[in-house]
Amino acid sequence: MKIDLVVAAYIFREDDKLLLIKHKKLDKWLPVGGHIESNETPDQAVIRESSEEVGLDVILLQYSKLEVALKDLALPFYANVHSVGDHNHACLFYLCQAWNPEFMKPNLNEVSDARWFSKLELISNQEIGDDVRKIGLLAFENYEKIKV
Repeated sequence: MKIDLVVAAYIFREDDKLLLIKHKKLDKWLPVGGHIESNETPDQAVIRESSEEVGLDVILLQYSKLEVALKDLALPFYANVHSVGDHNHACLFYLCQAWNPEFMKPNLNEVSDARWFSKLELISNQEIGDDVRKIGLLAFENYEKIKV
């Protein structure tokens, strides 16, 4: 089965709320994300997808900072392979913080809704799938340790 490399951004704002989008095609609450394009790093894909889907400028939060290569890339806080029906996605999940959360504007071609969730709202909202909730809780756990 075909596997595409994709990224997902768990984006936080300063009041410790997490952004999820309602994906128009899938009708599911998901993190911002998408395919990594040719000649694009995962970091660049996260930044591009955040801008395209919700109009946000983001900073990726986890780096090793060894500076032994051309450029250090952000470290995913989680990674998995999951089915999207006719193919699979190998997904790298990143922690991000929004620089301009007040300007968040969903791209209505891809997103039917976008909402900031507290940890309690993430836990209690029955519309959010178990996988997104579990990864979101892991994102909260990691974010609370390193937030800027």
